[in-house]
Amino acid sequence: MLQIGKTLVSEDLLDRDFVCNITQCKGACCVEGEAGAPLEKKELQILEDNYEAIAPYLNEAGKSAIKEQGKYIEAFPDEWETPLVNGKECAYAVFTDNGTAQCGIENAQKDGKLDWKKPISCHLYPIRIQEFSEFTAINYHHWQICGTACSLGAQLKVPVYKFVKDALMTKLGCPVAQPKLTNLPLAKRIILFPSTNSISSTSGFTSVHL
Repeated sequence: MLQIGKTLVSEDLLDRDFVCNITQCKGACCVEGEAGAPLEKKELQILEDNYEAIAPYLNEAGKSAIKEQGKYIEAFPDEWETPLVNGKECAYAVFTDNGTAQCGIENAQKDGKLDWKKPISCHLYPIRIQEFSEFTAINYHHWQICGTACSLGAQLKVPVYKFVKDALMTKLGCPVAQPKLTNLPLAKRIILFPSTNSISSTSGFTSVHL
């Protein structure tokens, strides 16, 4: 585990490889699972403000689910997510002729209808970020349906942190640099902030002090 200020970063971001292989998985992450995409509270208003621009990019099943359930649902107290269509795909997912799932929000963004790409939880995947009162945890989420993405990442030698670099920059508001080697027991680290000036190792953590 890497500690960068008050952020804990799983070493899996450096050690594991990942590149989405949508031609093989056909966007299964938009369909599989028992819940919609996690939403940050600020994203709820983004959906409210931009739904009219997004709606033309959705299919009828998705629009019906949103009309019935709402643009977002509160799965648990203060935990929000996108609604599902009949307990399956995300209501904002659409499908190509060959059955590949795409994000209707992202399609609208690509056409210049809004600035928001898609929920940050989707943009960051396979990384999950959890906010706690004292620290933030950044972890790699292993999901069996992404096996082809792991294989392609290994073939192309692209570690997870490189694959999600743009999303990390969006979420954390800072540049992501190349990992560097140190003489510490945990040799690899990811530097999220350019002003790093000292490093120490304690209790199984590599700590980067800002």
